[in-house]
Amino acid sequence: MRFPVYAVYFQGLACVTLPTFCLCQALSSEPGPPLQEVIVTATLRPIAALEVPASVTVLDAKLLQDAGQEDFEDVAALVPNLNWAGDTSRPRYFQIRGIGELEQYQGAPNPSVGFLIDDIDFSGLGGAATLFDVDQIDVLRGPQGTRYGANALGGLIYAKSADPGATFGGRIELGAGDYGAESVGAVVTGPVAALDSGFRLAVQHYRDNGYYYNAYLNRDDVDRHGELTLRGKWRYQPTERLRIDVTLLHVQLDNGYDAWSIDNSRTTESDQPSVDSQHSTGASIRLDYTDVGPATLTILSSYGETRVKYGFDGDWGNPILWAPYTYDFTDVQTRDRTTQSFEVRLGTAGDHGLTWLIGLYAQQLHESLAETSAGLYIDPFAPADNSDTLALTTSRYQSRNGAVFGELAGDLSPRLRWSLGLRGERRTTTYHDLTTNLDAPSTSNNFNPANDLWGGDVSLTYALAPGESAYLLLARGYKAGGFNLSAGLPVNEILFNPESDLNTELGYKADLFDRRVHINADIFYMQRHAPQLVTGVQLVADNPDTFVYYTGNASSGVNYGLESEVEWQATRSLELGASLGLLQTLYRGFIQNNIVLPDRELPNAPHWQAAVHATWRDARGLFARLEATGMGSYYFDMPPNWTTSNAYGLVNGKLGWEASSWSAYLWGRNLFDKNYPVRGFYFGDVPPNFPNQFFRQLGEPRVWGVNFTYSFR
Repeated sequence: MRFPVYAVYFQGLACVTLPTFCLCQALSSEPGPPLQEVIVTATLRPIAALEVPASVTVLDAKLLQDAGQEDFEDVAALVPNLNWAGDTSRPRYFQIRGIGELEQYQGAPNPSVGFLIDDIDFSGLGGAATLFDVDQIDVLRGPQGTRYGANALGGLIYAKSADPGATFGGRIELGAGDYGAESVGAVVTGPVAALDSGFRLAVQHYRDNGYYYNAYLNRDDVDRHGELTLRGKWRYQPTERLRIDVTLLHVQLDNGYDAWSIDNSRTTESDQPSVDSQHSTGASIRLDYTDVGPATLTILSSYGETRVKYGFDGDWGNPILWAPYTYDFTDVQTRDRTTQSFEVRLGTAGDHGLTWLIGLYAQQLHESLAETSAGLYIDPFAPADNSDTLALTTSRYQSRNGAVFGELAGDLSPRLRWSLGLRGERRTTTYHDLTTNLDAPSTSNNFNPANDLWGGDVSLTYALAPGESAYLLLARGYKAGGFNLSAGLPVNEILFNPESDLNTELGYKADLFDRRVHINADIFYMQRHAPQLVTGVQLVADNPDTFVYYTGNASSGVNYGLESEVEWQATRSLELGASLGLLQTLYRGFIQNNIVLPDRELPNAPHWQAAVHATWRDARGLFARLEATGMGSYYFDMPPNWTTSNAYGLVNGKLGWEASSWSAYLWGRNLFDKNYPVRGFYFGDVPPNFPNQFFRQLGEPRVWGVNFTYSFR
């Protein structure tokens, strides 16, 4: 159902903000302390969130500690108009305002949402987003054409780990919970005065059995998590003008994957449960020198290496379940990716007067993929339908991105400020693959596309009052074209074109009531040109491994909606918060199998998302937090999948005691044990007729746990 755009936008904004003003007046007799100033680190310069003329959510260290447990998945629902797709053991693919990938089975990486950890590029590899010792996560919504370019058409997620401390100290964390959950972590940090530097080391290991039981194998650990996080930082600062930060990261996910059942329950019957592992290692170096005339020189260099092994039981069953038919299919992929990037920026700082920034950026990405698909189907009643398949595909992919960008800002009046950003980028790629089949000739593909791309933004910011501003933003984002690799596709569906979007945004930001109330709200309207959409089709009815994905261009699309957040330090002990996201999407003119599909909404784009939370932190030590999140229905995928989710809400809670050197918590997630899907498919998997059916992967059930932290100095 469509909503009248402006009416609902401002109704939604009023629902979030007006109760805050009323309650502030009611409790003004017991004022709380001011909220901490929030600095956005994902922008070209560190800048106060109140001054950013764009839609951004900042999850700071306190919120990540209060609301999170292990993974970005635990706090993602607090971000308006951010969603993620399942079909993996941890969220790997994100959507912002309805734009983003749902999976990457075939093809070269071409993400729509950028994902960085300490300036190391993990776009499309969100499994690296563990939370231990993460200090802040910034989510920038809308195209980031100036900041990041081709891989941030929908937005950018930037995670920053904690910096070295000025004094020696650290902490030890222990945790346990149901489903066999255990965790142990440690942090140590401090200065090295003789070397004008400081260091920080963090390590954590987490494991659980997962939330599925395999009845055929009589095992409860087939969907297990086994995750290791290592972080290291070294800060060298010989003078106030020069600072060099070196960051090291290793995230190792050795997770199982067995999350699909014929009856859509948490009891699976597969005879070959598989794996979803991700080993990511990265390093970054950042140099800031503040005495280049009036400007600051920033140099960034990063390297990332990731190996993903992902597989699944293609038939989701076993010989007993499928008897008298022999039906057995598996798929295993091993993906190796390395990224290298270099960026240099020179610019002035400040939020008044004329400021400028210029920069150069280069990135190189290498990826190799080996995929083995094997299957056997024997129908004793119809031998003509029998099949025996074995296919091995190996591929090599390389892309190079080079960009020049700049930003200029100035004052039109004491209250009105303008800014202009522009980025030009060239992307070249080379690709080669070879597919060897058991019963068919080998096939090979070679592609060498190149694209010249550009984007940018222009904004006006008006200071309504001290600590209160409104902004108007026009931003253009872009994404490179690419190619499809699935066998059997028509020639005209092998290549797809670049896309671009134009985002118009009106926003309001404020720190009110002596900075005890923070408001961040915006409405946006995004026009998409030649949007890239991913659809799928099963080429052979009795072979689920022939379900292929491919990308094509629709003629146009629109995405529009609202994002609003309120934080309120109601009293000295009580902090309240709420967020609301409203979203409508539409694509037009998408052709599938030479048929123009009806105009429809995008998948994984719920009409609404909301969160409310209350946190009590008493000076004597008592801590309590209650949080409710929810989202509306959405399509699971592109046609021919027309299935939708149901709206749902989840409640999380946390209770504990905090002392000067230790803290202990009891926490629960999904307290009412709601069943909710994180991914859905619609295809034929049950022999002998293989009727199309809906299958879903369920999200986290009700889970309980305890955590203990001891800090030392």
